[in-house]
Amino acid sequence: MTPAPPSLPAAVLWDMDGTLVDTEPYWIDTEYAMAEKYGGTWSQEHAMNLVGNALLASGDYIRVHMGIDRTPQQIVDELLDGVVARVEVEVPWRPGARELLADLHAREVPCALVTMSWQRFVAPILAELPADTFASVVTGDRVELGKPHPEPYLLAAAELGVAPEVCIAIEDSNTGAKSAVAAGCTVVCVPNHVPILDGERRVFADSLSGLDAAGVAALVDGHLDRQAEIQAAIQTDVHAGPGRGRHVTRP
Repeated sequence: MTPAPPSLPAAVLWDMDGTLVDTEPYWIDTEYAMAEKYGGTWSQEHAMNLVGNALLASGDYIRVHMGIDRTPQQIVDELLDGVVARVEVEVPWRPGARELLADLHAREVPCALVTMSWQRFVAPILAELPADTFASVVTGDRVELGKPHPEPYLLAAAELGVAPEVCIAIEDSNTGAKSAVAAGCTVVCVPNHVPILDGERRVFADSLSGLDAAGVAALVDGHLDRQAEIQAAIQTDVHAGPGRGRHVTRP
C-alpha cells in the first residue's frame, strides 16, 4: 500500500539572518569596522557568540568585549547603518529559501518572519519578496524579550491564529532553536555559521535546497514518528521488568 502523503504544516515560522538570508558576514564585517573605528578589539569567536541574539543584548556584549565607549543603543544604530547599506546593494539569499517560500505560498501555508533584526534592516529584504509572502513579521524591536526567550515565536503564532505546537520553525542557530522549542514549535535546524545542539523537537537538514512544503512536512513527520517509536520501546522495556526487556540477550 502506498503511504499517505504527509500533511502540510499549519504554519511555518522563519528566522531571517543565516536562515532566509546569509547576512551574518555583513554583521561581522560591520563589527570589525566598528572595532577599528573606535580602537577596540574583536574576534571571530566574539562575533559567533552574537548569532541569533537580540540586538540590544548584542550591543551590550560588544560594548563590554570590544571595549569601546559607546552605549548599546549607539552600537546597534551604527551596526544597522552598516548592514542596511550592504543589503540595499545585494540580498544574499540562502540556497532554497525563496523556492521553499514560494511553494508554501502556492499551497496556502501561512508564513511568519521571526527575526531579532529590527524593522529598518528587514524592510529592504522584504522589498525583494512578494508583498504577501509573510502574514506576520516579528522583529526584535517589536518584542520585550528576544530569542532565546519564546516571546517572538509566541507572538508570531498568535498573529497567524495558529497554536505554536502545530507550527514548524526554521532556524540556523542554537539561540533561535531554543526560542522556538520553548514556544512549543518543532524546529527544522539548518546550521550555517554556528552549530546547533541536538534536542527535543529539533530536526536537522543540511540545506533548504530541494525542499518543498511536502518535503519539510515529511522531514518533521519522520522525526516525530521515530521519537514515538523510541518512547514506545522505552515503555515496553519498563513494563517488561528486569530481565524481560527486548534489549536483554540470553547467554
